[in-house]
Amino acid sequence: MMKLRLAVLLVFLTSLLSGCGYNQIQRNDEAVNAAWSEVLNQYQRRADLIPNLVAVVQGYAAHEKEVLTKVTEARASVAGLKATPELINDPAAFAKFQQAQAELGSALARLLVVAENYPQLKADANFRDLQAQVEGTENRIAVARKRYIEAVQTYNVGVRTFPNNLTAMLFGYKPKANFSVDNEKALAAPPVIRFDTAPQQK
Repeated sequence: MMKLRLAVLLVFLTSLLSGCGYNQIQRNDEAVNAAWSEVLNQYQRRADLIPNLVAVVQGYAAHEKEVLTKVTEARASVAGLKATPELINDPAAFAKFQQAQAELGSALARLLVVAENYPQLKADANFRDLQAQVEGTENRIAVARKRYIEAVQTYNVGVRTFPNNLTAMLFGYKPKANFSVDNEKALAAPPVIRFDTAPQQK
């Protein structure tokens, strides 16, 4: 008789949790974690490629030490951050990680601009292969970030709307940090196209 009452109680509690959105929050939370893991996977792919790219460029552009050093330092800065699932629950740590990745991306872009100034380097098959892989990785990162943004949007809507917000509050689920841009106003401005002067290199 006792076992029967316990079973009835478990069924009742399960139905309550399902009805208040607990299970949906769990599914959305796991979707965010999976999307974040893919973002980290693509960032790691880029970090793994950078030493090879720097080594190839060094042979042709030895006097471009400043750019090469900044790329190496930016990669070391990213590697020094602990990229764990808990990162997406800490807005300050997430912002720091995002800034470090942006600096690495900027340094990498400058390195590719420098490399374009060396005809022998541009003709080297190893450089062309690495350049293609880096460009492909940047595209994968963009796709992974888009999927993470969508997963966070679904999760945040779930924990902020009634009655799921009550369940989220009860179990300590909070909205997660999402990607943003620092120069939103500059990106919103239309690009200026001029044909009377050569484009400026950054």
